[in-house]
Amino acid sequence: MKFSDFISAKSIKAELKAQTKDEAIRELVQSLLDAGEINADQHDDIVAAIMKREELGSTGIGRGVAVPHTKHPSVQKLVGTVGVSEEGVDFDSLDGERVQLFFLLISPPERPGDHLRALENISRQLRDETFCRFLKQSKSGPDISQLLQEADDNQFASG
Repeated sequence: MKFSDFISAKSIKAELKAQTKDEAIRELVQSLLDAGEINADQHDDIVAAIMKREELGSTGIGRGVAVPHTKHPSVQKLVGTVGVSEEGVDFDSLDGERVQLFFLLISPPERPGDHLRALENISRQLRDETFCRFLKQSKSGPDISQLLQEADDNQFASG
């Protein structure tokens, strides 16, 4: 699975304004709404589902990265977005560091395989220090889209 299979380019947020975990999740879900990827009447329910998932354990996986995600019946296919916070957000990360890179995923409950493949792809790509550094320095949605495309094309050589 590639980023292009699930990341909505129109929803990418290069300059997250959020200061808290809740604000970051709300801002990213709103970006998916603004891009037409989710229904307006599902916004709050999706935010609540992601926050409920966070209660099980932070999706702040360390090294300035978080992958908040949920399964939700309102989506027909796996959809995701990317957000970058220059200052970082306190996300209760496993390593205690502030999060600068966010990959938010929403998938249909009946498609757990897609959900897992997307998480594996994100995890694999984020092992590459150069990829992470370039993402954190990105200043626009098109810049981030270009980096995701390069990752899809295996231009970042991480084993």
